[in-house]
Amino acid sequence: MTGAHAWLPHADCDAGCVRAGADEPGRPVARAARTLLRVTLLVTLLPVLLLPAVLVRLVPAPPRTEQARPAALLQRISCRLLLRVLGVRLAVSGGPIRNLPGVLVVSGHVSWLDTLAIGAVLPGEFVAKAELVRWPLIGRLTRLLPVIPIDRHSLRRLPRVVDAVAERLRGGRTVVAFPEGTTWCGLARGRFRPALFQAAVDAGRPVQPLRLSYHHRGGRRSTVPAFVGDDTLLRSLLRVIAARRTVCRVQVAELQLPTGDRRELARRCQAAVHGRIPAPRPHRPVVAA
Repeated sequence: MTGAHAWLPHADCDAGCVRAGADEPGRPVARAARTLLRVTLLVTLLPVLLLPAVLVRLVPAPPRTEQARPAALLQRISCRLLLRVLGVRLAVSGGPIRNLPGVLVVSGHVSWLDTLAIGAVLPGEFVAKAELVRWPLIGRLTRLLPVIPIDRHSLRRLPRVVDAVAERLRGGRTVVAFPEGTTWCGLARGRFRPALFQAAVDAGRPVQPLRLSYHHRGGRRSTVPAFVGDDTLLRSLLRVIAARRTVCRVQVAELQLPTGDRRELARRCQAAVHGRIPAPRPHRPVVAA
């Protein structure tokens, strides 16, 4: 990646990271049958799965009633159905999900699945990179679900995004952001960039950190959903669909009040999500079967 700046961080994760936490191969016949079944379900049920997302855009969203309004429920249903079809199960733990107006939700970023996982737990508007809307399937979903586009290559446009997020927070909306600024494999992780936390400070609204992680059926950390390096969306999607089962754990951390400046708030939220970030470790070679 070239031309890196404060809002264009670069993750060192690559295909080696994905292999490090890969799914066990299993029997080829079972894997092929599982993949075929899920692809068939996805293609067949996609119009039905997208219907709630369409209704989300049609149903008015009155301020300060986001979690109770029908649009939030429809977004939650659509995300849960898509995860189920893809073979992903949700496990939610931690503190209570407070029904507060105008909350900035932040999490680490591993995959395009993160949006579905968080949307299934805390429906809201997502800050997403502008090029996402051009992706097949995922791009269609981002056009239907509320998205605040961000051009990470242009620092000049960042203040407008911060202002847009602050305006929505003042209006009682929930906004979801991934302050690492790029995806990581799930075994490694990045630092929280402070820019978008300025919106919470300006609006005087709290921040809800979420600990998001993916696991295999037996509990081992999974890199199957990771979308890093030169990975393509199709390859990532097929990897998720072919896995026997992926469990997405969403842990609700302690709510953070917008005291101090954006950097201090970002540090507190990073500690709530990641704790201390360890130095990156080299991956051991993986011998293909």
